[in-house]
Amino acid sequence: MLNFELLKKAQERLDSLTKPQGSLGELEEIAKRLFAIYGGNLHRTIKSKAIFVAAGDHGIVAEGVSAFPQEVTQQMILNFIAGGAAISVLARSVNAKLFVADFGVAGDEHKAPVHNLKVRPSTRNFLIEDAMTRSEATEAISRGRGLVEKLHYEHAFDLIALGEMGIGNTTSASAIIAALTHRPISEITGKGTGVSDTVLQKKILVLERALVLRKPDSQNAMDVLAKVGGYEIAGLVGMYLAAAANSIPCVIDGLISGAAALVAFRIEPSAKNYFFASHQSAEPGHRAVFEELQLHPLIHGKLRLGEASGAALAIPLIENAWKLFTEMATFQSAGVSDKK
Repeated sequence: MLNFELLKKAQERLDSLTKPQGSLGELEEIAKRLFAIYGGNLHRTIKSKAIFVAAGDHGIVAEGVSAFPQEVTQQMILNFIAGGAAISVLARSVNAKLFVADFGVAGDEHKAPVHNLKVRPSTRNFLIEDAMTRSEATEAISRGRGLVEKLHYEHAFDLIALGEMGIGNTTSASAIIAALTHRPISEITGKGTGVSDTVLQKKILVLERALVLRKPDSQNAMDVLAKVGGYEIAGLVGMYLAAAANSIPCVIDGLISGAAALVAFRIEPSAKNYFFASHQSAEPGHRAVFEELQLHPLIHGKLRLGEASGAALAIPLIENAWKLFTEMATFQSAGVSDKK
């Protein structure tokens, strides 16, 4: 849990800065939590930033729920490390290290610096059987957690952002969110990579049938994750838990990243204190995640790319929230009259 006294001190400082109280909106809430996460250190700077992209394939694509073929997952991994993907560009733009990890991609062509954490090449088709065994889901979480802890030891991260790549993973994420929030599939399922209205309706029907067949226990996040989740989603769960355990502020990206954050929250509720919402995507299930987590996204750009692209765009906003908090003058130090 965050230190309540530090949160109180942060609010006192915010109220003393040369601005109307509350005038920086969500930036003030971000700064307040960062102050508590950083142990009340006003001299802390956000220098070491990292973006993690977890990748995995999904057996549910056999049901025709995606606009792209499965091999695109592996092809995009190569694009990430070649520097040509959107997140590659954005990582360079915000001066963040980009780490790509394979938790369950069907292909085996790996080039450095991809972290090969593959549990199994693709999940199973959860319309027919559970996507993963419980032990596989646990192992993926453990590998995600271990990756962040290992790299944090090497780089001492001040801030990380989490994203993903995996054809079919919006279907898996929608199933997770529906199961954990008790919301109808039709209300939280979107077009993902851009499927047609016809395919969207098919996707909804597949998900509705799959949830009836798999019967995920809404009170047991691990049961939900194993039955309808993905290896990369489980890997992200481990990353979120590692971030919280190591006091690293962690930025949530889109629908899939959000679904993983929701699972992590259900496993360890206090982990939410370290989560920051980057953007509200075009996927309807994304809103449901933030309502459950009681977080407010900084950007409303109708993004639906994934890859941590929205999280990367939010990094400068988070950095500036901290700079405003630590570098602005107070009314007293600047000799400015406070309100009467």
